[in-house]
Amino acid sequence: MNLTYKTQGTCSRSISLSIDENDIVTDVSFEGGCNGNLKGISALCVGMKVDDVIAKVENIKCGFKNTSCPDQLAKALKEYKAKKGE
Repeated sequence: MNLTYKTQGTCSRSISLSIDENDIVTDVSFEGGCNGNLKGISALCVGMKVDDVIAKVENIKCGFKNTSCPDQLAKALKEYKAKKGE
């Protein structure tokens, strides 16, 4: 399943995700944001189960913001799970 999530409260504008039938993240790319850091986060998440990524990155804050790009990734994955009916 492919999903594009519009981020809120971060420098990135959106996250594009691909997730296979076993709930394994196969691709993550961010539009905008801190290029090197987000490429690193993306590379680390590929091959992980959706629930494991959520557990690792949810509620991470960026500076004084209430969210971060990793936290927005967790929100995108939760949206995926909701669309899937979990």
